[in-house]
Amino acid sequence: MVLATRRGGYPTAFRQFIVKIHSRCDLSCDYCYVYTMADQRWRQRPRVMSRATVDQLAARIAEHAATHRLPHVEVVLHGGEPLLAGPGLLGYCVRALRAAAPEVRVSLQTNGVRLDERYLRLFAELGVRVGVSLDGDRAAHDRHRRDHRGGSSHPLTVAALRLLGTAYRELFSGLLCTIDLRNDPVGTYQALLEFGPPTVDFLLPHGNWSVPPPGRLPGSAATPYADWLVAVFERWYGAARRETAVRLFDSVISVLLGGRSRVEGIGPDPVPSVVVDTDGAIERSDLLAAASVPASATGLHVARDAFDRLLDAPGCVDGPPRACLPCPVFAACGGGLAAHRFRAGGWDNPSVYCPDLYALVSHIRERVAADVAALRAGSLVAAHSLVAAR
Repeated sequence: MVLATRRGGYPTAFRQFIVKIHSRCDLSCDYCYVYTMADQRWRQRPRVMSRATVDQLAARIAEHAATHRLPHVEVVLHGGEPLLAGPGLLGYCVRALRAAAPEVRVSLQTNGVRLDERYLRLFAELGVRVGVSLDGDRAAHDRHRRDHRGGSSHPLTVAALRLLGTAYRELFSGLLCTIDLRNDPVGTYQALLEFGPPTVDFLLPHGNWSVPPPGRLPGSAATPYADWLVAVFERWYGAARRETAVRLFDSVISVLLGGRSRVEGIGPDPVPSVVVDTDGAIERSDLLAAASVPASATGLHVARDAFDRLLDAPGCVDGPPRACLPCPVFAACGGGLAAHRFRAGGWDNPSVYCPDLYALVSHIRERVAADVAALRAGSLVAAHSLVAAR
């Protein structure tokens, strides 16, 4: 999401801004990096962003876009759960952003529980694209994504997706699915396909060397997450027609073929996020704060600071881990997501998912290489999978 990079892998301009429009959530997902990990500052922050802060944010984004002559920038309304902000504030925020910087493209990531006709009419009017979190079928989804009383969130999410995928199809940006090794990989993928998503994002559960993710024993050569993802990849890559984009797989293939990644944590080029919290604080990726709060905090604020100040601020994570540079799959892996590299005492470590990333990238490389060889030999039939993936 950057134009170019300067020292330490930092960008010369930001193109994506994650806006925490509401700091609370109506679900109690037990894997949530916002509420269940190291960063508990949400308790002291305002529940909702004020209109004054929205105006300051819009002015800063417009300033940044004009300074760097950006053709467009992306704003992702996030949380917490952004729909808790209500249609009035959401509408005000989008209109303020567009009035200050017409080149702003706005999207929203939601759990879908409150997504109804009222919101979708507003988003259709304002051209806001909508992504929804869904972890598979009801059993898979409800392993983690329950409400504060322990009840299922699946029926409400499904109802929202049915509405979004029919009458408001043009707004649907895709599904986000966090992997649970207990869920059948192909079954999970096919459950997501039922909603016709244009894109699927598979996320590794957040964890690091000090707080390992489920099923990932630090130092073990086992590759449970690669095994899960390879099963999905084979189902996706081997399909007779392209059913959906899977950003993780598309990005690995793109980097292997000399292109660029669209996923943070894949490829050698950083994809840093700029986060603006409900109080107007400007921060680096809040995923870093899930491991260590100082890694995210900057002391900057939209009321007084331009986003360019963040470009010049030294960070805790500058460049890829040194140990990763000689690795034969580093060009595609890039060292993994920065938040997954943390170990008490520092960040210059490979990802806690290193064996999984190595196995996944290696598998995809072998499959793509075979199709490239077939293509060069003139066998278009054997190469159909590569064409579909691209």
